[in-house]
Amino acid sequence: MFSLNKKESTLSFWQRVGNLLNNQKFILGVWILLVVVVAIKQFFKPSINNNYLIFKHAYFHAVDHLNLYIVHPEHLDTNHYGPFFSLLIAPFAILPDYIGMFFWQLANVLFLYFAIKQLPIEQRKINAVYWIVAHEMLTSMFSFQFNISIAAIIILAYVCIEKKQNFWATFVIMLGTFVKLYGIVGLAFFFFAKEKPKFIAYCFFWGIVFLVAPMIFFTPSYILQSYHDWYVSLSEKQLLNASLVSMQDISVMGMVRRIAQDPTIPNLPFLLTGLILFALPYLRIKQYKAPLFRLFFLASTLIFTVIFSNSSESPTYVIAFAGVAIWFVVQEKPINKGVIALFVLALLLTTLSASDLFPKYLRENYIKPYSLKALPCILIWLVLTYELLIKQFDLTQIKAKNE
Repeated sequence: MFSLNKKESTLSFWQRVGNLLNNQKFILGVWILLVVVVAIKQFFKPSINNNYLIFKHAYFHAVDHLNLYIVHPEHLDTNHYGPFFSLLIAPFAILPDYIGMFFWQLANVLFLYFAIKQLPIEQRKINAVYWIVAHEMLTSMFSFQFNISIAAIIILAYVCIEKKQNFWATFVIMLGTFVKLYGIVGLAFFFFAKEKPKFIAYCFFWGIVFLVAPMIFFTPSYILQSYHDWYVSLSEKQLLNASLVSMQDISVMGMVRRIAQDPTIPNLPFLLTGLILFALPYLRIKQYKAPLFRLFFLASTLIFTVIFSNSSESPTYVIAFAGVAIWFVVQEKPINKGVIALFVLALLLTTLSASDLFPKYLRENYIKPYSLKALPCILIWLVLTYELLIKQFDLTQIKAKNE
């Protein structure tokens, strides 16, 4: 009798834990707590995070009509975000530093939380995505970057197209494009959109809005010059990223360059191959009706965006890992052992390798020098691509998230 009661008590405990982990209010609380933890850690640092200083001063430099893409005495390194970003960051820049930093992080985190919540899958799977991306999101937060919102933008572009909301789909796509270019990959879902002429028209509309909006505050001539400066800056950055000691280039090309110890290996052959493989599933027009096909394509897009960019760095992988999470949670049961093995490898090499939970010796001597953080995502993307090309998807609707 005692043994039975003990078993029931243990079962009840794990049921309560499971219910808590599937409680979205609890998950949201944990995500906000992560923002607080990062804010507290930054508060006790002797200096403000350099990335935030770059972001903050992008607004003040725009007000003073200074070149946005050179090194200024207020910060190290250079700004690589579009002129529109100077306007986007303004509400945070005018606040005291630590308050502005906190709300900047909070805005990015809440944006991603909202985007994931809109995914057309069951609620328990949405909750799983939240937990899977949490650590990679934390890594991105420590760098104060916009990558968390880029992940949200790509997901929302997909969701809005699924909901036949082309106006808002094009809004987020153009927003991402005018801030960090990555957002343009939202156009990958164009072929799933209804009323394509309207979609194209909305793209032009929002493109004009985001082009003109900063001109109202900072003058047209200055903003047009800033776009030229942005182009020059990005061109120079591509060359710097390809070096074997850069913190960036955690990509297919970067991994090959670093393993071969040859920085002269060009991007183009890899990019062309990647684009061809990425685009081939578009030929399977009949499969467009399958919800799982479209979700796999969303996952493929999120991962592709990162592994074929030589600007990718560790904080960028919140975008790719959102794709890994979606790919894993929508797997049909029973889940293939190979899929589980790839997912565990991704947790170890992609997510945990950047943390103190991973052996420092392996991180410093193998993961970083050879860009191995990219390896699991590359393997998963290849598997995804194979399935998108070969698999016969169920054309019936998957369960709605509220069912």
